[in-house]
Amino acid sequence: MERLKDCRLFLFDMDGTLYLGSRLFDFTKELLSTIRNMGGRYMFMTNNSSKSVSAYIEKLASMGIAAEYDDFMTSSQATAYYLKKNYPGKLLYVSGTQSLKEELTKEGFAITDDTQKAEVIVSGFDTELTFQKLHDVSKMLCTRDIPYIATNPDYVCPTEFGSVPDCGSVSDMLFNVSGKRPLFIGKPSALMPHLAMEKWGVLPEQTAVIGDRIYTDIKSGLNAGALTVLVMSGETTYKILEASADKPHLVLRDCGEMIPILTGGNEDEENR
Repeated sequence: MERLKDCRLFLFDMDGTLYLGSRLFDFTKELLSTIRNMGGRYMFMTNNSSKSVSAYIEKLASMGIAAEYDDFMTSSQATAYYLKKNYPGKLLYVSGTQSLKEELTKEGFAITDDTQKAEVIVSGFDTELTFQKLHDVSKMLCTRDIPYIATNPDYVCPTEFGSVPDCGSVSDMLFNVSGKRPLFIGKPSALMPHLAMEKWGVLPEQTAVIGDRIYTDIKSGLNAGALTVLVMSGETTYKILEASADKPHLVLRDCGEMIPILTGGNEDEENR
C-alpha cells in the first residue's frame, strides 16, 4: 500500500481498467484528478493498435476526459520505435487498421500491399481484417524468410458484451498455417513502460503499472521492475489469478480502490 503512495508515474491500461467499451467507470475522473493533485503523472498505456492516439484523445473526450498526445504510450508508438531502431527505411506490409498505417507513415515508413516488395510484416489488432490480408501474410510467411512483427499478444479485446478476437488470436491462426510466430512488441514486453519512464525521468520504483490482464499488463510491469496493480474489472478472474505463475503486487476490485490509498483514507483494500 505504502509503495503505491510513493509512486509518481501511473501507467494505466484503458479498456477494462478505466472504462469498458464506451462506458467510463464512475471512479475514473476522480482517480485521475487525485493523481494530478498529488503531483503525480499518469499515462494511458494500451496494446490496442487499432486506433491512433488522436482517436483515443477523441474517445476519452467523448467520455469527459481531457487528454493530450503526451498522455499516451501505445503499442503502435512502441512498434514504430522498434522498427526505426532495427529496420530503418524498410518497406512494410501492414496487416492492421488504417489508423495503424497512418501512425507508421507519420514515423517515416513506407507501406505496400505488394507481397513481393514488402521487407517487414507488421500485424496489429485489426478491426478491418479481411481474408485478403490473411492470405497475403500467409503467403509471405510460407514462401519467404521475412521479419514478422506484431504490436501485441492479446488474445481478446473486451467489449460490453464479452470479447472479440485480438492480435494474439490472429497470430495463432497464422502460426497454424506457417509454423511461425511474430516478435510481439507490446505488453508483456517492458519496452512501453521503460519508454514512459525515460520520457518523464522516473525510476521503476516510482512507477505503477495498473491493468486487468496478468499476461500483458502485470507481466509488463514485472518485467520493467515497476509496482504492479491488478484490477478485477476486466478480463481476469480470481480463478485465473490463482492459476497464474505471475503475481501482481496488489489486487484491487477496481481502480476506484486506489483513491483512498493515495489520499491516505480508509485502506480496506486487500493485498491478496
